[in-house]
Amino acid sequence: MSARGTTPEAAAPPASLRVLKARPEFLALARARRAPAGSFLLQARDRGDGDPAIGVGFTCSKKVGNAVARNRAKRRLREAARAVLPGAGRPGWDYALIGRAEATAARPFPLLLDDLREALARVHR
Repeated sequence: MSARGTTPEAAAPPASLRVLKARPEFLALARARRAPAGSFLLQARDRGDGDPAIGVGFTCSKKVGNAVARNRAKRRLREAARAVLPGAGRPGWDYALIGRAEATAARPFPLLLDDLREALARVHR
């Protein structure tokens, strides 16, 4: 315990997130581990390049709906990733969150966060 009563782990800064944008990054994730969650699909892989940043990408196909529905789903996935990945994700890993039709936008946000935590736990087993 430190002088302020917190453990060193609690005082450690959260891992930084970097957004995946390039197609080859998503293709590498498509060949990696998968964990279906109730409201989305999580794909994950260990980059193994020594970079401690956590990579995260988001995608929603036209099956999710029109542009408004796809953007709403991606906004919810981005916010869930911002809330959960710095604490539950592993440094040096890439993650892709893939939205599902009707489920991603309609799922209550606390349950969406729980889905992400559970999917991360399954991927890292």
